[in-house]
Amino acid sequence: MDRIQSLRLFTRVVDLGSFSRAAAELGIGQPSATKQVARMEGELGARLLHRSTHGVTPTEVGNLYYEKCKLIVHHDEEARSVATLMQSQVQGVLRISASIAFGRRVLAPMVLEFLRTHPRLLIDLSFEDRYVNLVEQGVDVAIRMGRLADSTLGATYLGVSPWVAVASPAYLQRHGVPAKPDDLPAHHALVYSTAQGDAIWHFTGSGKNSTAVPVNGRLRSNNLTVLLSAARDGFGVAVLPHYVASDGLRSGEIVPILSAWTLPAQEVHAVYPSPRMVPAKVQELVGWLKGRFTENWWHKDVGDLLAGDEAPLPGNHVLGVREVTPAGVPDPGELDGKRVRGRLR
Repeated sequence: MDRIQSLRLFTRVVDLGSFSRAAAELGIGQPSATKQVARMEGELGARLLHRSTHGVTPTEVGNLYYEKCKLIVHHDEEARSVATLMQSQVQGVLRISASIAFGRRVLAPMVLEFLRTHPRLLIDLSFEDRYVNLVEQGVDVAIRMGRLADSTLGATYLGVSPWVAVASPAYLQRHGVPAKPDDLPAHHALVYSTAQGDAIWHFTGSGKNSTAVPVNGRLRSNNLTVLLSAARDGFGVAVLPHYVASDGLRSGEIVPILSAWTLPAQEVHAVYPSPRMVPAKVQELVGWLKGRFTENWWHKDVGDLLAGDEAPLPGNHVLGVREVTPAGVPDPGELDGKRVRGRLR
């Protein structure tokens, strides 16, 4: 029996004047209750209770000890009530993390809508392009892109984030429109990269034939917004998530290329510190996000640009997107380096 339970037992013995009644109330045997109080007396080196055939009463020391024990037991019960309430109610501080591009473009509007309907929540929304340790930094929910490696984290699958190859009309006028992925080595690639090494873009055709194309370019960046700006300004061809490219596609500053081929789409997960005893506020947010990550969540603000058969440039068609494909292009700071075991249903 732990210390708090021992103190609770002692106070109930005094309150009820009986070992048997206190033991029955706490769901333990009378011999165990008697031994536990005797052990407490041995540790303190003082008799706490007078025992007689008429009942149990506290000694002078026992009465003083009883008054202090009552306060401790009361504070413990109060603390447990607060913890239970916080665990079961959608209230308190909810800390959320995501990469900068995804956070600003996709997550923030969803979270603001969520906040409007939950007045007892205070949300701390943090966007940064680096790996975030949820436990060390006190994060309740993080949005991660790509496949998740092993860990003790909990996770809920939200959907996929497709990518698209794009370039500006001006660039394509100068350098021509690539008809197939193998044409890309002759073009200026705007490479997303968090490390040095060869840049390889992966494409899958309508017949499920895959090709890996090494590309070259004068600009590398680990920031997707930088690559979008460079593509808009005609510096080359970029491979971007739809949520990054959508504004440029809608305005016509960039157009999709190689649309008969698909790029690997990334899985999107909400991860949280543990799959066990998930707080109500986390469950509520994750359920909310899952409901808004519909099959075409990435598509709605691009309008008909990628939905129709007519393309902005000759040879371009609708970009097909598989429901889930292996993540081949990681988003900055969003890969978990661990495998997630727990799944919130």
